Amino acid sequence: MAGMGVWCALRPGRWPRLWSVLLPLLPVAVSATLVTLPTDSWGRPGHTRDVVHHLLGYVGGLTVLPWLLGHGIARLTRALRARRDRAGSDRTGAPAMP
Repeated sequence: MAGMGVWCALRPGRWPRLWSVLLPLLPVAVSATLVTLPTDSWGRPGHTRDVVHHLLGYVGGLTVLPWLLGHGIARLTRALRARRDRAGSDRTGAPAMP
C-alpha cells in the first residue's frame, strides 16, 4: 500500500487513485465479512470491540496508514527536490545539475 501511495503521489490522476482503492478492496471486504458474520455472534460480549480493533488494525494499520506514509513521503521528497533545484538555479544563473 505504501507503493500505491507513492504511485499516486508521482502520477496524479484518476487511475492511480482508483487502483489504490480497488487493490485492497477484496482483502478488506473478505476480512470484514469474516469479522461481522455470523450475525448471531453480535450478542456475545466483546464482539463490538473485536470489530473496532479489526477496523483500526487491518483497515487503518495495513491499508490507510502505509498509503498515507508513502504518499506523504513521495510528495515531500518531490517538493524538496524542486525547491533545491530552484535554489541552485537562482544562485548560479544556470540550471542545477541532477
